[in-house]
Amino acid sequence: MEPATPAAPAVRETLERLLASETFGRSERARRLLRYLVEREQAGEGDRLKGVSIAMDVFGKDGDFDASTDAVVRVQAGRLRELLEHYFANEGIAEPVRIAIPRGGYVPSYELNAIRLPAEAKPAGSGQAPSAEHLENSAPTDAVPLMATPAASASSLTRQLRFFWAAMVLVIAMLGVLVVRQGNAFFHDHDTAAQVETAGATGSVASQPFESLPLIYMAIKADGPEAARVASSLRAGLAGFDTIDFIGRDADATRESSADPISFVFDVIPGPAAGDVMIELQSVATGRVLLSRNLTSAESMPGAVENNIASLLTSTVPASGAIYSYIDQSDIQTSQIGCLVLNDRYYLDQSARTHEAAYRCLEKLAGESTKSSLVYSELASLQLEAVNNHYAYPPGASIEQAMLFAHRAIQMAPMSPHAHRAYGYLNSRLGNTDEAIRWMRKSYELNPYDLGMAAAYGYGLIFAGKYQEGTPILGHAVETFSGHPTWWDYGLFLGALMQGDTKRAAIASESLRTTTSKSHYLAARLIGAKISGRDKLASELANELAAEFPKFAADPRATFVDRKYPTDLTDRLVQSLRSAGIGNPS
Repeated sequence: MEPATPAAPAVRETLERLLASETFGRSERARRLLRYLVEREQAGEGDRLKGVSIAMDVFGKDGDFDASTDAVVRVQAGRLRELLEHYFANEGIAEPVRIAIPRGGYVPSYELNAIRLPAEAKPAGSGQAPSAEHLENSAPTDAVPLMATPAASASSLTRQLRFFWAAMVLVIAMLGVLVVRQGNAFFHDHDTAAQVETAGATGSVASQPFESLPLIYMAIKADGPEAARVASSLRAGLAGFDTIDFIGRDADATRESSADPISFVFDVIPGPAAGDVMIELQSVATGRVLLSRNLTSAESMPGAVENNIASLLTSTVPASGAIYSYIDQSDIQTSQIGCLVLNDRYYLDQSARTHEAAYRCLEKLAGESTKSSLVYSELASLQLEAVNNHYAYPPGASIEQAMLFAHRAIQMAPMSPHAHRAYGYLNSRLGNTDEAIRWMRKSYELNPYDLGMAAAYGYGLIFAGKYQEGTPILGHAVETFSGHPTWWDYGLFLGALMQGDTKRAAIASESLRTTTSKSHYLAARLIGAKISGRDKLASELANELAAEFPKFAADPRATFVDRKYPTDLTDRLVQSLRSAGIGNPS
């Protein structure tokens, strides 16, 4: 049986963590090359990954480049392979996806990483439940399965695993002593353990208040107009995110010390060249650098700095970003953080299983009378997802219940971008086009530095039939943030198709190929294959669509009408599918 292929969003998430890692922190060339190779392959352009094209696109060589006399591509690819092996044997040993550049070519390969903590390694009575990701990837055996690795890195990986498990045994022993000393009082004082267990959230017993969010500080250690613009843009961006608590001052100032495990600081420091500004994100408790990004003087100019800060913050601050990932992997999250991580995982793979895990987790917090608007915003969206996709949980899901959640979120936080986005999404589903656009535009205006809000606004415009206006907004978000969820690609496919940009539509549809099977995603892939002349693939997708979704294949128009697609978009999709052999010709 062939190993499972990682979903495209999971590959993108791993890529962003790689680029922000210490291993790649000192090699700008390696980061640039890795991003280029992965993004081109994910866009369906693996056949373009040749030495000449890489030399021109990545390293600025001209058309006279001769690989026989200039070894820059081979040398940098070799260095990249070494860095990847080092990262996955050390810093990224627990990454869910492994990325490699097989020798003899430049096309990346991806494998699910089978290395996971076994259930027996958890402290007895810790109240921890396995994460949705762990449930999906762990094998039903007592032994921890190891993924086959290249011979060159096998011994290194073995040594790392020995140290890893030795450290785990020591930590478990220490935790056992702590539990014995503190007894049951620990769990009475921290009822979040039961919440996490019930919800199926990831991580160990929360040591922070269950509603706590990551605490973010800023420290300005650079002078000059460039640093001032970067600091101003960074401060404005951080202030707009619901997923953090932004302090806006130096972490060295007086603060609540118990919050340190989930505290982080953005340092703005001088860059390596005159006019450069470096931004570093690090954990206050450990000093671990999660991200290091250098902005040149040109990149910090007015009009450019906002886009660069938006890209940086979108990759770090939302639940899909580096901060939440670090907290989740460190087993120090609060219940709300754990729930938001589960919620993000649902939008990456959009399966019924991850949907239920996220919903139950957030539902538990709501039952505990949470004061977080985020919880109700995400419950509203998940309730609507259950209606749209006919999920079994929650039973009796309805748009009316989703609207109640969304209304509650707005009441609790009238300036919340997430609450406005949820309300816009619901109005779009109800066919209230003008209201949907109004709410989504407001969410975008409340935080233009969150590319997720920009994507939602662009997506909403496309579903309102405003393709010329919405497609560029969504396209910019897709191109700026490679770790985006799959629904961005689907929206971009629709917008590009309606604008007549068939090449862009085909590339966007190709990004859906490793996502959990959905009728409209398969339909998009089928149309993309057809318009790009890949007739064999189109035939295979048509057969798959008919076999897996016979009701949709017989009458795709009914699905598009039910989902409130604009009439002209529905007609175009139905016509395209009909030419590919799907749908009733009458």
